[in-house]
Amino acid sequence: MAATSINLPLHTPATPSPESFTDPAKAVERLIELYRAATVYLTERFADAATGKEPKARFRAFYPEIRITTTSYAQIDSRLSYGHVAAPGTYATTVTRPDLFANYLEQQIALLIENHKVPVTIDVSSTPMPVHFAVANANDITIPQEGAMAFPLRDYFDVPDLQTTNDDIVNGNLEVDSEGVHPLAPFTAQRVDYSLARLSHYTATDAEHFQNHVLFTNYQFYVEEFEAYARAMLADKDSGYSSFVATGNVEITDPDAPLNTPAKLPQMPTYHLKRPDGGGVTLVNIGVGPSNAKTATDHIAVLRPHAWLMVGHCAGLRNSQRLGDFVLAHAYLREDNVLDDDLPVWVPIPALAEIQIALEDAVESVTKLKGYELKRIMRTGTVATIDNRNWELRDHSGPVKRLSQSRAIGLDMESATIAANGFRFRVPYGTLLCVSDKPLHGELKLPGMASDFYKTQVSRHLHIGIRAMERLREMPLERIHSRKLRSFEETAFL
Repeated sequence: MAATSINLPLHTPATPSPESFTDPAKAVERLIELYRAATVYLTERFADAATGKEPKARFRAFYPEIRITTTSYAQIDSRLSYGHVAAPGTYATTVTRPDLFANYLEQQIALLIENHKVPVTIDVSSTPMPVHFAVANANDITIPQEGAMAFPLRDYFDVPDLQTTNDDIVNGNLEVDSEGVHPLAPFTAQRVDYSLARLSHYTATDAEHFQNHVLFTNYQFYVEEFEAYARAMLADKDSGYSSFVATGNVEITDPDAPLNTPAKLPQMPTYHLKRPDGGGVTLVNIGVGPSNAKTATDHIAVLRPHAWLMVGHCAGLRNSQRLGDFVLAHAYLREDNVLDDDLPVWVPIPALAEIQIALEDAVESVTKLKGYELKRIMRTGTVATIDNRNWELRDHSGPVKRLSQSRAIGLDMESATIAANGFRFRVPYGTLLCVSDKPLHGELKLPGMASDFYKTQVSRHLHIGIRAMERLREMPLERIHSRKLRSFEETAFL
Protein backbone atom coordinates (compact mmCIF):
# COMPACT_ATOMS: atom_id res chain seq x y z
CA MET A 1 0.00 0.00 0.00
CA ALA A 2 1.15 3.54 -0.70
CA ALA A 3 2.70 5.34 2.27
CA THR A 4 0.70 8.11 3.91
CA SER A 5 1.76 11.66 3.18
CA ILE A 6 1.35 12.77 6.81
CA ASN A 7 3.00 11.52 10.00
CA LEU A 8 0.31 9.86 12.14
CA PRO A 9 0.29 7.12 14.76
CA LEU A 10 -0.84 3.76 13.36
CA HIS A 11 -3.72 2.05 15.17
CA THR A 12 -4.61 -1.63 14.62
CA PRO A 13 -7.08 -3.97 16.33
CA ALA A 14 -5.93 -6.46 18.95
CA THR A 15 -5.66 -9.97 17.51
CA PRO A 16 -5.07 -13.43 19.00
CA SER A 17 -1.78 -15.29 18.60
CA PRO A 18 -1.28 -17.72 15.70
CA GLU A 19 -2.87 -21.10 16.28
CA SER A 20 -2.44 -24.48 14.58
CA PHE A 21 -5.45 -26.63 13.72
CA THR A 22 -6.03 -30.23 12.72
CA ASP A 23 -9.80 -29.69 12.69
CA PRO A 24 -10.80 -27.91 9.43
CA ALA A 25 -14.08 -26.61 10.88
CA LYS A 26 -12.26 -25.02 13.83
CA ALA A 27 -9.73 -23.48 11.45
CA VAL A 28 -12.52 -21.85 9.44
CA GLU A 29 -14.15 -20.60 12.64
CA ARG A 30 -10.90 -18.82 13.52
CA LEU A 31 -10.70 -17.31 10.02
CA ILE A 32 -14.23 -15.96 10.44
CA GLU A 33 -13.33 -14.55 13.86
CA LEU A 34 -10.23 -12.76 12.55
CA TYR A 35 -12.01 -11.44 9.47
CA ARG A 36 -14.96 -10.15 11.49
CA ALA A 37 -12.65 -8.39 13.96
CA ALA A 38 -10.83 -6.63 11.12
CA THR A 39 -13.97 -5.52 9.26
CA VAL A 40 -15.76 -4.37 12.40
CA TYR A 41 -12.73 -2.34 13.44
CA LEU A 42 -12.38 -0.61 10.07
CA THR A 43 -16.13 -0.09 9.67
CA GLU A 44 -16.41 1.57 13.06
CA ARG A 45 -13.35 3.75 12.50
CA PHE A 46 -14.64 4.83 9.09
CA ALA A 47 -18.14 5.52 10.42
CA ASP A 48 -16.58 7.84 12.99
CA ALA A 49 -14.48 9.57 10.33
CA ALA A 50 -17.46 9.94 8.00
CA THR A 51 -19.12 12.31 10.47
CA GLY A 52 -16.72 14.93 9.13
CA LYS A 53 -14.21 15.11 11.96
CA GLU A 54 -10.70 14.50 10.65
CA PRO A 55 -9.09 11.47 12.33
CA LYS A 56 -6.06 11.86 14.61
CA ALA A 57 -4.53 8.50 13.66
CA ARG A 58 -4.12 6.15 10.73
CA PHE A 59 -6.20 2.97 11.00
CA ARG A 60 -5.18 -0.40 9.60
CA ALA A 61 -6.44 -3.97 9.87
CA PHE A 62 -5.21 -7.09 8.11
CA TYR A 63 -6.65 -10.03 6.21
CA PRO A 64 -6.47 -13.43 7.94
CA GLU A 65 -4.11 -16.04 6.54
CA ILE A 66 -3.86 -19.81 6.14
CA ARG A 67 -0.34 -21.25 6.28
CA ILE A 68 1.06 -24.77 6.06
CA THR A 69 4.62 -26.07 6.24
CA THR A 70 5.67 -29.54 5.21
CA THR A 71 9.13 -31.12 5.11
CA SER A 72 8.16 -34.40 3.46
CA TYR A 73 8.42 -35.58 -0.12
CA ALA A 74 5.83 -38.26 0.63
CA GLN A 75 4.05 -39.37 -2.55
CA ILE A 76 0.47 -38.12 -2.81
CA ASP A 77 -2.23 -40.08 -4.65
CA SER A 78 -1.39 -39.19 -8.24
CA ARG A 79 -5.04 -39.33 -9.26
CA LEU A 80 -5.73 -36.12 -7.31
CA SER A 81 -5.28 -32.83 -9.13
CA TYR A 82 -5.63 -30.69 -6.01
CA GLY A 83 -5.55 -30.88 -2.22
CA HIS A 84 -1.76 -31.17 -1.85
CA VAL A 85 1.38 -29.09 -2.30
CA ALA A 86 4.04 -30.00 -4.83
CA ALA A 87 7.13 -30.11 -2.61
CA PRO A 88 8.34 -29.42 0.93
CA GLY A 89 8.13 -25.78 1.95
CA THR A 90 5.86 -23.14 3.39
CA TYR A 91 2.64 -22.21 1.59
CA ALA A 92 0.16 -19.47 2.49
CA THR A 93 -2.82 -17.51 1.27
CA THR A 94 -4.74 -14.51 2.52
CA VAL A 95 -8.49 -14.99 2.99
CA THR A 96 -11.53 -12.77 2.62
CA ARG A 97 -15.21 -13.48 3.32
CA PRO A 98 -14.56 -16.82 5.10
CA ASP A 99 -18.26 -16.84 5.93
CA LEU A 100 -19.10 -16.92 2.20
CA PHE A 101 -16.38 -19.47 1.39
CA ALA A 102 -16.75 -21.60 4.54
CA ASN A 103 -17.59 -24.88 2.78
CA TYR A 104 -14.88 -24.40 0.18
CA LEU A 105 -12.25 -23.51 2.78
CA GLU A 106 -13.18 -26.42 5.03
CA GLN A 107 -12.93 -28.87 2.12
CA GLN A 108 -9.56 -27.56 0.96
CA ILE A 109 -8.06 -27.41 4.46
CA ALA A 110 -9.29 -30.93 5.22
CA LEU A 111 -7.50 -32.29 2.14
CA LEU A 112 -4.24 -30.56 3.11
CA ILE A 113 -4.32 -32.00 6.62
CA GLU A 114 -5.28 -35.46 5.37
CA ASN A 115 -2.67 -35.59 2.60
CA HIS A 116 0.29 -34.08 4.45
CA LYS A 117 -0.45 -35.13 8.05
CA VAL A 118 0.45 -31.67 9.38
CA PRO A 119 -1.73 -28.91 10.86
CA VAL A 120 -2.56 -25.58 9.25
CA THR A 121 -1.78 -22.33 11.04
CA ILE A 122 -4.36 -19.55 11.15
CA ASP A 123 -3.05 -16.07 11.82
CA VAL A 124 -3.34 -12.43 10.82
CA SER A 125 -1.43 -11.75 7.61
CA SER A 126 0.77 -8.76 6.80
CA THR A 127 -1.60 -7.67 4.01
CA PRO A 128 -3.68 -4.58 4.88
CA MET A 129 -7.41 -4.72 4.21
CA PRO A 130 -8.70 -1.81 2.08
CA VAL A 131 -11.45 0.05 3.87
CA HIS A 132 -13.68 -0.14 0.77
CA PHE A 133 -13.79 -3.92 1.02
CA ALA A 134 -14.15 -3.91 4.81
CA VAL A 135 -17.38 -1.91 4.67
CA ALA A 136 -18.75 -3.66 1.58
CA ASN A 137 -21.35 -5.58 3.57
CA ALA A 138 -22.41 -2.67 5.75
CA ASN A 139 -25.57 -1.60 3.96
CA ASP A 140 -25.78 1.72 5.81
CA ILE A 141 -22.28 2.88 4.82
CA THR A 142 -21.06 4.09 1.44
CA ILE A 143 -17.55 5.34 0.78
CA PRO A 144 -17.69 8.43 -1.44
CA GLN A 145 -15.36 9.14 -4.32
CA GLU A 146 -11.94 10.62 -3.59
CA GLY A 147 -12.27 14.34 -2.97
CA ALA A 148 -15.85 14.18 -1.73
CA MET A 149 -14.79 13.99 1.93
CA ALA A 150 -13.28 16.79 3.98
CA PHE A 151 -9.93 14.96 4.12
CA PRO A 152 -7.97 12.57 1.84
CA LEU A 153 -9.21 9.06 2.64
CA ARG A 154 -5.89 7.39 1.82
CA ASP A 155 -4.13 9.44 4.51
CA TYR A 156 -6.04 7.56 7.18
CA PHE A 157 -7.12 4.22 5.70
CA ASP A 158 -5.73 1.68 3.24
CA VAL A 159 -7.42 1.74 -0.15
CA PRO A 160 -7.42 -0.83 -2.99
CA ASP A 161 -4.00 -1.21 -4.59
CA LEU A 162 -4.05 -2.55 -8.15
CA GLN A 163 -0.31 -3.22 -8.02
CA THR A 164 -1.03 -6.14 -5.72
CA THR A 165 -4.43 -7.08 -7.18
CA ASN A 166 -3.65 -9.23 -10.19
CA ASP A 167 -3.75 -12.69 -11.77
CA ASP A 168 -0.06 -13.49 -11.36
CA ILE A 169 -0.77 -16.79 -9.59
CA VAL A 170 -3.18 -18.24 -12.16
CA ASN A 171 -1.11 -16.87 -15.03
CA GLY A 172 1.99 -18.61 -13.69
CA ASN A 173 3.94 -15.37 -13.23
CA LEU A 174 4.22 -15.29 -9.43
CA GLU A 175 7.56 -16.24 -7.94
CA VAL A 176 8.26 -17.32 -4.37
CA ASP A 177 8.24 -14.26 -2.11
CA SER A 178 11.23 -12.87 -0.20
CA GLU A 179 10.51 -15.17 2.74
CA GLY A 180 10.37 -18.25 0.55
CA VAL A 181 6.58 -18.65 0.89
CA HIS A 182 4.67 -20.25 -2.00
CA PRO A 183 1.04 -19.41 -2.91
CA LEU A 184 -1.53 -21.83 -1.46
CA ALA A 185 -4.61 -20.66 -3.42
CA PRO A 186 -5.16 -19.29 -6.95
CA PHE A 187 -6.36 -15.88 -5.75
CA THR A 188 -5.29 -13.53 -2.98
CA ALA A 189 -7.84 -11.91 -0.69
CA GLN A 190 -7.53 -8.54 -2.48
CA ARG A 191 -8.19 -10.16 -5.86
CA VAL A 192 -11.25 -11.95 -4.49
CA ASP A 193 -12.62 -8.80 -2.87
CA TYR A 194 -12.14 -6.88 -6.11
CA SER A 195 -14.17 -9.47 -8.04
CA LEU A 196 -16.91 -9.70 -5.42
CA ALA A 197 -17.42 -5.95 -5.78
CA ARG A 198 -17.40 -6.19 -9.59
CA LEU A 199 -19.89 -9.10 -9.57
CA SER A 200 -22.36 -7.09 -7.55
CA HIS A 201 -22.00 -4.20 -9.99
CA TYR A 202 -22.30 -6.15 -13.24
CA THR A 203 -24.93 -8.74 -12.24
CA ALA A 204 -26.95 -6.92 -9.57
CA THR A 205 -27.00 -10.05 -7.41
CA ASP A 206 -24.90 -10.79 -4.33
CA ALA A 207 -22.12 -13.34 -4.46
CA GLU A 208 -23.77 -15.65 -1.92
CA HIS A 209 -26.53 -16.44 -4.44
CA PHE A 210 -24.16 -17.83 -7.09
CA GLN A 211 -24.33 -21.59 -7.48
CA ASN A 212 -21.55 -24.05 -8.28
CA HIS A 213 -22.80 -24.66 -11.85
CA VAL A 214 -22.89 -21.62 -14.15
CA LEU A 215 -24.54 -21.30 -17.56
CA PHE A 216 -23.66 -18.39 -19.85
CA THR A 217 -25.93 -17.28 -22.66
CA ASN A 218 -26.06 -14.45 -25.19
CA TYR A 219 -29.82 -14.32 -25.73
CA GLN A 220 -32.67 -13.07 -23.50
CA PHE A 221 -34.94 -15.94 -24.56
CA TYR A 222 -32.97 -18.26 -22.29
CA VAL A 223 -33.71 -16.09 -19.27
CA GLU A 224 -37.45 -16.47 -19.86
CA GLU A 225 -37.06 -20.23 -20.21
CA PHE A 226 -34.91 -20.37 -17.09
CA GLU A 227 -37.52 -18.60 -15.00
CA ALA A 228 -40.23 -20.96 -16.27
CA TYR A 229 -38.04 -23.96 -15.45
CA ALA A 230 -37.25 -22.55 -12.00
CA ARG A 231 -40.92 -22.09 -11.17
CA ALA A 232 -41.62 -25.69 -12.23
CA MET A 233 -38.82 -26.90 -9.96
CA LEU A 234 -40.09 -24.88 -7.01
CA ALA A 235 -43.52 -26.45 -7.53
CA ASP A 236 -41.92 -29.90 -7.35
CA LYS A 237 -41.14 -30.52 -3.69
CA ASP A 238 -38.82 -33.38 -4.61
CA SER A 239 -36.65 -31.37 -7.01
CA GLY A 240 -34.10 -30.38 -4.38
CA TYR A 241 -34.24 -26.73 -5.41
CA SER A 242 -35.11 -24.28 -2.65
CA SER A 243 -35.49 -20.82 -4.22
CA PHE A 244 -35.07 -18.67 -7.31
CA VAL A 245 -33.18 -15.38 -7.25
CA ALA A 246 -33.51 -12.78 -9.99
CA THR A 247 -31.52 -9.65 -10.74
CA GLY A 248 -31.79 -7.20 -7.87
CA ASN A 249 -31.56 -10.02 -5.26
CA VAL A 250 -35.29 -10.68 -5.60
CA GLU A 251 -35.78 -14.16 -4.13
CA ILE A 252 -38.89 -16.35 -4.26
CA THR A 253 -39.70 -19.79 -2.87
CA ASP A 254 -43.33 -19.85 -4.04
CA PRO A 255 -43.60 -20.87 -7.72
CA ASP A 256 -46.49 -18.43 -8.21
CA ALA A 257 -44.87 -15.44 -6.52
CA PRO A 258 -44.24 -12.33 -8.64
CA LEU A 259 -40.69 -11.23 -9.45
CA ASN A 260 -40.49 -7.52 -8.84
CA THR A 261 -37.14 -6.98 -10.51
CA PRO A 262 -35.63 -3.52 -11.08
CA ALA A 263 -36.82 -1.70 -14.20
CA LYS A 264 -33.23 -0.95 -15.16
CA LEU A 265 -31.28 -4.16 -15.74
CA PRO A 266 -27.53 -4.40 -15.11
CA GLN A 267 -24.98 -5.07 -17.83
CA MET A 268 -25.14 -8.84 -17.26
CA PRO A 269 -28.51 -9.87 -15.77
CA THR A 270 -28.02 -12.96 -13.60
CA TYR A 271 -30.43 -15.52 -12.15
CA HIS A 272 -29.96 -18.34 -9.67
CA LEU A 273 -31.91 -21.56 -9.16
CA LYS A 274 -30.63 -22.44 -5.72
CA ARG A 275 -30.06 -25.58 -3.70
CA PRO A 276 -29.20 -25.45 0.01
CA ASP A 277 -25.74 -26.95 -0.65
CA GLY A 278 -24.91 -24.50 -3.46
CA GLY A 279 -25.30 -27.22 -6.08
CA GLY A 280 -27.92 -25.37 -8.09
CA VAL A 281 -27.60 -23.53 -11.41
CA THR A 282 -26.77 -19.89 -12.14
CA LEU A 283 -27.61 -18.33 -15.53
CA VAL A 284 -25.73 -15.22 -16.71
CA ASN A 285 -26.89 -13.33 -19.78
CA ILE A 286 -23.52 -11.91 -20.84
CA GLY A 287 -24.86 -10.33 -24.00
CA VAL A 288 -22.75 -10.22 -27.13
CA GLY A 289 -18.99 -10.08 -27.38
CA PRO A 290 -15.76 -11.49 -25.95
CA SER A 291 -15.19 -8.49 -23.68
CA ASN A 292 -18.33 -9.27 -21.67
CA ALA A 293 -17.44 -12.97 -21.68
CA LYS A 294 -14.02 -12.22 -20.23
CA THR A 295 -15.36 -9.77 -17.67
CA ALA A 296 -17.95 -12.21 -16.36
CA THR A 297 -15.58 -15.16 -16.10
CA ASP A 298 -12.75 -13.05 -14.65
CA HIS A 299 -14.94 -12.36 -11.63
CA ILE A 300 -17.04 -15.51 -11.29
CA ALA A 301 -13.80 -17.53 -11.22
CA VAL A 302 -13.01 -16.37 -7.67
CA LEU A 303 -16.15 -18.20 -6.47
CA ARG A 304 -14.48 -21.47 -7.61
CA PRO A 305 -17.49 -22.96 -9.44
CA HIS A 306 -17.40 -26.64 -10.32
CA ALA A 307 -18.22 -26.02 -13.99
CA TRP A 308 -19.35 -23.38 -16.45
CA LEU A 309 -20.94 -23.88 -19.85
CA MET A 310 -21.79 -21.65 -22.78
CA VAL A 311 -25.30 -22.24 -24.15
CA GLY A 312 -25.83 -19.54 -26.74
CA HIS A 313 -26.38 -18.88 -30.42
CA CYS A 314 -23.86 -19.24 -33.21
CA ALA A 315 -23.53 -19.03 -36.97
CA GLY A 316 -23.55 -22.41 -38.67
CA LEU A 317 -20.69 -22.66 -41.15
CA ARG A 318 -21.71 -25.82 -43.01
CA ASN A 319 -24.43 -25.93 -45.66
CA SER A 320 -25.68 -29.23 -44.21
CA GLN A 321 -26.63 -27.54 -40.93
CA ARG A 322 -30.14 -26.28 -40.26
CA LEU A 323 -31.30 -23.42 -38.07
CA GLY A 324 -31.70 -24.91 -34.60
CA ASP A 325 -28.99 -27.56 -34.99
CA PHE A 326 -26.68 -27.99 -32.03
CA VAL A 327 -22.90 -27.54 -32.07
CA LEU A 328 -20.86 -29.33 -29.42
CA ALA A 329 -17.41 -27.71 -29.31
CA HIS A 330 -14.42 -29.99 -28.98
CA ALA A 331 -11.88 -27.36 -30.05
CA TYR A 332 -11.69 -23.57 -30.36
CA LEU A 333 -10.28 -21.16 -32.92
CA ARG A 334 -9.42 -18.11 -30.82
CA GLU A 335 -9.70 -14.79 -32.63
CA ASP A 336 -11.36 -12.96 -29.75
CA ASN A 337 -8.10 -11.12 -28.87
CA VAL A 338 -9.14 -10.28 -25.28
CA LEU A 339 -7.04 -12.94 -23.57
CA ASP A 340 -3.90 -12.85 -25.69
CA ASP A 341 -1.84 -11.16 -22.96
CA ASP A 342 -2.95 -13.64 -20.29
CA LEU A 343 -3.13 -16.84 -22.33
CA PRO A 344 -1.25 -16.85 -25.66
CA VAL A 345 -3.19 -18.15 -28.65
CA TRP A 346 -0.68 -20.99 -29.09
CA VAL A 347 -1.91 -22.55 -25.82
CA PRO A 348 -4.27 -25.43 -26.68
CA ILE A 349 -7.67 -25.45 -24.98
CA PRO A 350 -8.49 -29.15 -24.60
CA ALA A 351 -11.96 -30.64 -24.54
CA LEU A 352 -12.77 -32.11 -21.10
CA ALA A 353 -14.14 -35.62 -21.38
CA GLU A 354 -16.45 -35.39 -18.38
CA ILE A 355 -18.07 -32.20 -19.68
CA GLN A 356 -18.38 -33.51 -23.25
CA ILE A 357 -20.03 -36.74 -22.11
CA ALA A 358 -22.43 -34.88 -19.81
CA LEU A 359 -23.48 -32.56 -22.64
CA GLU A 360 -23.94 -35.33 -25.20
CA ASP A 361 -25.90 -37.45 -22.70
CA ALA A 362 -28.09 -34.43 -21.94
CA VAL A 363 -28.81 -33.88 -25.65
CA GLU A 364 -29.80 -37.53 -25.98
CA SER A 365 -32.00 -37.35 -22.87
CA VAL A 366 -33.89 -34.22 -23.93
CA THR A 367 -34.22 -34.92 -27.67
CA LYS A 368 -34.72 -38.72 -27.32
CA LEU A 369 -32.25 -39.28 -30.16
CA LYS A 370 -29.29 -41.64 -29.82
CA GLY A 371 -26.17 -42.69 -31.64
CA TYR A 372 -26.17 -42.09 -35.38
CA GLU A 373 -29.60 -40.43 -35.24
CA LEU A 374 -28.17 -37.73 -33.00
CA LYS A 375 -26.09 -36.51 -35.95
CA ARG A 376 -29.29 -35.24 -37.56
CA ILE A 377 -29.39 -32.33 -35.10
CA MET A 378 -25.90 -32.06 -33.59
CA ARG A 379 -22.38 -31.69 -34.96
CA THR A 380 -19.19 -31.98 -32.90
CA GLY A 381 -16.24 -29.89 -34.02
CA THR A 382 -14.31 -26.64 -33.81
CA VAL A 383 -16.01 -23.40 -32.76
CA ALA A 384 -14.44 -20.14 -33.93
CA THR A 385 -14.78 -17.07 -31.72
CA ILE A 386 -14.17 -13.60 -33.19
CA ASP A 387 -14.41 -10.01 -31.95
CA ASN A 388 -16.13 -8.49 -34.99
CA ARG A 389 -19.91 -8.98 -35.04
CA ASN A 390 -20.15 -7.78 -38.62
CA TRP A 391 -17.44 -10.01 -40.02
CA GLU A 392 -19.78 -10.96 -42.86
CA LEU A 393 -19.30 -7.50 -44.37
CA ARG A 394 -15.57 -7.95 -44.89
CA ASP A 395 -13.75 -9.73 -47.70
CA HIS A 396 -14.56 -13.40 -47.14
CA SER A 397 -11.45 -14.87 -48.72
CA GLY A 398 -9.23 -14.53 -45.64
CA PRO A 399 -11.68 -15.43 -42.87
CA VAL A 400 -13.33 -18.23 -44.83
CA LYS A 401 -9.96 -19.80 -45.60
CA ARG A 402 -9.00 -19.81 -41.91
CA LEU A 403 -12.37 -21.20 -40.92
CA SER A 404 -12.04 -23.95 -43.51
CA GLN A 405 -8.47 -24.79 -42.49
CA SER A 406 -9.52 -25.02 -38.82
CA ARG A 407 -12.48 -27.29 -39.75
CA ALA A 408 -14.77 -24.88 -37.84
CA ILE A 409 -18.46 -25.74 -37.87
CA GLY A 410 -19.76 -22.83 -35.79
CA LEU A 411 -18.83 -19.20 -35.16
CA ASP A 412 -19.70 -16.92 -32.26
CA MET A 413 -18.23 -14.13 -30.12
CA GLU A 414 -18.05 -15.70 -26.65
CA SER A 415 -17.41 -19.45 -26.48
CA ALA A 416 -13.64 -19.59 -26.93
CA THR A 417 -13.23 -16.75 -24.43
CA ILE A 418 -15.25 -18.61 -21.82
CA ALA A 419 -13.40 -21.86 -22.48
CA ALA A 420 -9.98 -20.19 -22.46
CA ASN A 421 -10.70 -18.41 -19.19
CA GLY A 422 -11.97 -21.69 -17.76
CA PHE A 423 -8.64 -23.24 -18.72
CA ARG A 424 -6.74 -20.28 -17.25
CA PHE A 425 -8.68 -20.29 -13.99
CA ARG A 426 -8.87 -24.11 -13.68
CA VAL A 427 -12.67 -24.11 -13.95
CA PRO A 428 -14.10 -27.03 -15.99
CA TYR A 429 -15.77 -25.66 -19.14
CA GLY A 430 -17.80 -26.68 -22.15
CA THR A 431 -19.86 -25.31 -25.03
CA LEU A 432 -23.13 -26.32 -26.65
CA LEU A 433 -24.42 -23.81 -29.20
CA CYS A 434 -27.57 -23.51 -31.27
CA VAL A 435 -27.34 -22.45 -34.92
CA SER A 436 -29.28 -19.21 -35.38
CA ASP A 437 -28.10 -18.23 -38.87
CA LYS A 438 -25.91 -19.40 -41.78
CA PRO A 439 -24.35 -16.22 -43.20
CA LEU A 440 -22.06 -18.03 -45.65
CA HIS A 441 -25.08 -19.76 -47.14
CA GLY A 442 -27.57 -16.94 -47.55
CA GLU A 443 -29.39 -17.25 -44.23
CA LEU A 444 -28.66 -14.10 -42.24
CA LYS A 445 -29.99 -13.44 -38.77
CA LEU A 446 -33.04 -11.37 -39.73
CA PRO A 447 -36.55 -11.01 -38.27
CA GLY A 448 -38.98 -13.70 -39.35
CA MET A 449 -36.38 -16.21 -40.57
CA ALA A 450 -36.59 -18.60 -37.62
CA SER A 451 -38.25 -21.89 -38.54
CA ASP A 452 -40.54 -23.90 -36.27
CA PHE A 453 -37.69 -26.38 -35.86
CA TYR A 454 -35.43 -23.56 -34.66
CA LYS A 455 -38.01 -22.31 -32.16
CA THR A 456 -38.46 -25.81 -30.76
CA GLN A 457 -34.72 -26.39 -30.49
CA VAL A 458 -33.90 -23.20 -28.61
CA SER A 459 -36.59 -24.12 -26.12
CA ARG A 460 -34.83 -27.45 -25.59
CA HIS A 461 -31.39 -25.89 -25.50
CA LEU A 462 -31.58 -24.46 -21.99
CA HIS A 463 -33.04 -27.70 -20.65
CA ILE A 464 -30.09 -29.56 -22.12
CA GLY A 465 -27.65 -27.21 -20.39
CA ILE A 466 -29.41 -27.66 -17.06
CA ARG A 467 -29.58 -31.43 -17.51
CA ALA A 468 -25.83 -31.51 -18.21
CA MET A 469 -25.17 -29.55 -15.03
CA GLU A 470 -27.34 -31.92 -13.03
CA ARG A 471 -25.27 -34.83 -14.33
CA LEU A 472 -22.05 -33.07 -13.43
CA ARG A 473 -23.42 -32.40 -9.96
CA GLU A 474 -23.72 -36.15 -9.41
CA MET A 475 -20.02 -36.72 -10.19
CA PRO A 476 -17.31 -36.66 -7.50
CA LEU A 477 -15.32 -33.43 -7.58
CA GLU A 478 -12.08 -35.25 -8.27
CA ARG A 479 -13.56 -36.48 -11.57
CA ILE A 480 -14.79 -33.09 -12.73
CA HIS A 481 -11.65 -31.12 -11.86
CA SER A 482 -9.43 -32.66 -14.48
CA ARG A 483 -5.64 -32.81 -14.31
CA LYS A 484 -5.71 -31.33 -17.82
CA LEU A 485 -6.30 -27.98 -16.12
CA ARG A 486 -3.29 -28.22 -13.80
CA SER A 487 0.25 -27.11 -14.64
CA PHE A 488 3.64 -28.29 -13.37
CA GLU A 489 3.47 -26.30 -10.14
CA GLU A 490 -0.05 -25.73 -8.87
CA THR A 491 -1.70 -24.26 -5.82
CA ALA A 492 -3.13 -26.84 -3.46
CA PHE A 493 -6.53 -25.17 -3.38
CA LEU A 494 -8.91 -25.60 -6.31
